[in-house]
Amino acid sequence: MFEILETIPSWLMLSVTTVGALGMGIMAMVVRTKSAKKPASAKKIILPPLFMSTGALMFVFPFFRVAPMQILEALAVGMLFSTVLIWTSKFEIRDGDIYLKQSKAFVFILLGLLLIRLIGKVVLSSTIDIGELGGMFWILAFGMIVPWRLAMFLQYKKLQEKIESAVPH
Repeated sequence: MFEILETIPSWLMLSVTTVGALGMGIMAMVVRTKSAKKPASAKKIILPPLFMSTGALMFVFPFFRVAPMQILEALAVGMLFSTVLIWTSKFEIRDGDIYLKQSKAFVFILLGLLLIRLIGKVVLSSTIDIGELGGMFWILAFGMIVPWRLAMFLQYKKLQEKIESAVPH
């Protein structure tokens, strides 16, 4: 099934996947900006990692399989990147609802992380097969979103408890 991918020149595959990653990064920024205008919910925090987890099905195919050491490396980098996102993601209570605070730094941090990922992808593409690299970057992204969203969820729950304790029974 993936034999056809092996016939596509690596520079073309790298270009297409890089443009795709750039598009996804821009889309994430737009979604984040819009979401700050509406109250947050546990569902909105938890669902993105669950939806993303379906991407793990790529590892069914040998084309995308990653060596154990590469898995650890990608997870470590993803978790490191997540600390920056956790640091910039704060909630606030407004009008009895919980909102994600707009951080001026968030867009620049997201752009910086995206730029680092793109440069890493270009550099690593000369030594790692494109399918394997795709798997590594999925692991990196998943290793970044899960701790970030877990931290957001815990922060959300604390504020939700604060609101509920303030409401007379």
